[in-house]
Amino acid sequence: MRLLFSKIVHIIFLLLLVFFAEAQTKAPAYPLITHDPYFSIWSFSDELTSTTTRHWTGANHSLQGLIKVDNTFYRFLGQEEKHYEPVVPAADESTYTAQYIFSDPGKEWYRNDFNDAGWRNGAGPFTSGKNKNGTAWESKDKEIWVRRYFDLEKTDWSNLILRIRYDDDAEVYLNGEPVINDKGVTRNYRYEKLKDAIVAKLRKGKNLLAMHIVNTGGAAFLDAGLCTEIIPPVFDNVVSAQQQSVEVSATQNTYVFSCGPVKTKLVFTSPLLINDLSLVSRPVSYITYSVQSADEKPHDVEVYLGASTDIAANSNRQEMIAEKMVFGKLEILKAGTTEQPVLQKKGDDLRIDWGYLYLGSKQAGMRTAITNAKDGIGWFVKNQKDGSEKTTGKSLVLNCAVKLGKVGTLTKEQVFLVGYDDQYSIQYFNTNLKPWWKLNGATIETEMEKASAEYPELMRKCAAFDQSLKEELVKAGGKEYAELCILAYRQSIAAHKLVKSPDGEILFLSKENFSNGSINTVDVTYPSAPLFLAYNPELMKGMLNGIFYYSESGKWTKPFAAHDLGTYPMANGQTYGEDMPVEESGNMIILTAAICKAEKNIAYAKKHWQSLTQWVNFLVKDGFDPANQLCTDDFAGHLARNTNLSLKAIMGIGCYSWMAAQMGKDAEAKRYRDTAENMVKRWMAMADEGDHYALTFDKNNTWSQKYNLVWDKVLGLGLFPRSVYEKETDYYLGKQKIYGLPLDSRRTYTKSDWIVWTATLTNDKNKFEALIKPVYQYANETPTRVPLSDWHETTNGKQVGFQARSVVGGYFMKLLAKKWQQ
Repeated sequence: MRLLFSKIVHIIFLLLLVFFAEAQTKAPAYPLITHDPYFSIWSFSDELTSTTTRHWTGANHSLQGLIKVDNTFYRFLGQEEKHYEPVVPAADESTYTAQYIFSDPGKEWYRNDFNDAGWRNGAGPFTSGKNKNGTAWESKDKEIWVRRYFDLEKTDWSNLILRIRYDDDAEVYLNGEPVINDKGVTRNYRYEKLKDAIVAKLRKGKNLLAMHIVNTGGAAFLDAGLCTEIIPPVFDNVVSAQQQSVEVSATQNTYVFSCGPVKTKLVFTSPLLINDLSLVSRPVSYITYSVQSADEKPHDVEVYLGASTDIAANSNRQEMIAEKMVFGKLEILKAGTTEQPVLQKKGDDLRIDWGYLYLGSKQAGMRTAITNAKDGIGWFVKNQKDGSEKTTGKSLVLNCAVKLGKVGTLTKEQVFLVGYDDQYSIQYFNTNLKPWWKLNGATIETEMEKASAEYPELMRKCAAFDQSLKEELVKAGGKEYAELCILAYRQSIAAHKLVKSPDGEILFLSKENFSNGSINTVDVTYPSAPLFLAYNPELMKGMLNGIFYYSESGKWTKPFAAHDLGTYPMANGQTYGEDMPVEESGNMIILTAAICKAEKNIAYAKKHWQSLTQWVNFLVKDGFDPANQLCTDDFAGHLARNTNLSLKAIMGIGCYSWMAAQMGKDAEAKRYRDTAENMVKRWMAMADEGDHYALTFDKNNTWSQKYNLVWDKVLGLGLFPRSVYEKETDYYLGKQKIYGLPLDSRRTYTKSDWIVWTATLTNDKNKFEALIKPVYQYANETPTRVPLSDWHETTNGKQVGFQARSVVGGYFMKLLAKKWQQ
């Protein structure tokens, strides 16, 4: 009987493998741990062992997982990251000085015997940004030439690497030999292995690194040094597990592996249940190992998880401190920078370097150790001792190992908790705000303990939510549409931080990831809105409250809405260099009306009526035929007489009229409704190009996606006849490329969030699916392996810019329309 039962269990497991293979998900990148713009870890490859796990910016945030089955070790999580030893340190490793000049020094400036006596002397890095130890490179100086001398005691390097970061174009020589001649910026340090012929030119004593950088616009930067790669030990008994499948749901990623005679399921869960603010805020994820014999025989099994302390650092050059601790039934490893510069940095391509990373489990008998990066795997493989209770150093690893004993046909499970305590999250008009989860005196230890206790219940809740969401999405827009939205779900939520203002208002503040790093950008909030309107309008309020406060406090005095609140995580006032008057005013009015519709309550509009009135009057005066200005698609440049921006003004005025009517302000409602209806008539006449409507009122045989029109349908404003929707949709179907509908007639790139809005205009299922299919194809086939980019090229599927942004919440527009039409 027991043998029959075990065979049945084995058959069920094999059937599950078939199911998972059919459910295989393909994504540009896979979210593993996603909570906020800083605590965000992804796999940038389909095979979980093919690459080192990374922060959404691309910096290594390494997680490594192994399983020991009998005497063989199988790697199934993360590729071992590369580490380097400085030979000639760059400025982020040690101070140095170099000769530099901003005017053309003439030919042969890179030669060792060139006379640089007239050059200035300065410390690296050379930068237009703030750096207390570096040399200022002002934007007016478009080029810089740098000669850095250094001494070597040896020259027989077998693996010498140039480590350099530059912005924008670089020309680099070592002892007169060319190393790099490239255009473009490096976001992080580039590692360029030197050819043997170049290394042969090195000499004992004095050597020269000569560099010429051209700043083509924006920020300027140069820093460089030499290093060698640290080669980690190789273990003959460590092999790669065979990945059978991966499935992505709204809150989880599930991987299935074959590890010799054992089958392993690895589940990453970030329980971002959108209608539960405590869970949206709680910075704790689960990594669950489930193990079962595949050959019906018992096997000795031990599992390992390692986490790099770089997860708590902006740069792997920062010194870390790590320690062991026990809290209740939890064994915990904790790590953070020794410096702890709380809220000292702001910008786009940054990681958090304050607060502490936590890795733990309640498993009795768990072995733990803190090692350097190259020794983490060796600690597990060699079964070494646990080591010291507290350690300092760079790029340390937190190591955990648990023996599961004999594993047969019954599944055994091990759950690890990964958490982050950022202590203070946001500076809001010069007040440092704690994260939402800390409001009632909670600590990260109590939150991890609570997360551990709630694990079984939360797994059931996550599974139920994921299934329910998928069913709703399929019903709204079909299977491919559903898969797009599921890919977007965690990314959109985790591009925000949840805090409470000093006045007690909810703030759900976005970071404009790889766009310009702005915080609470209104034209990022606008495309993100459908997800939050559909499932939690309270979070939607948190996305608007800061902008309303900015105006109503008198800190923002212009007659239109602000663009942003600053540069993440510093929300002290707008830092974007140019206003978007029609764009942001229209966005704020439309989204306020949408909140009122979602809540079936006009109270939120009443609270901010004075601001809304000021903004709508600006739209009445300046919105219909917009002057030359930026809109949310600012990457496309300034545009005058923009018909889609005009639509936003009309939608804003229509929304204001609707809200006035809900308040019983009938005369006011009629006046603005009449204004909007008159604008509609003029718009239809002035933008008409026969079979479609133009990009600008100048026409000239142009076209554009009229995504702003979707609110007329979704909010039921009834300003435009349906014939306008269908006329545009039919025209778009003839303009599609292989990977989507271009944004407009100027270029072939697109914004995928706007495609979904545009597709929602039609009630024809086939037309909707025809517009969505190329976007789905882009998500599955793009060669750019980064967290989902909303700005891509329709001809080849490559990312143009932006990644990991919240705006993919806009994919939920079709679902929102379906919900509100029911």
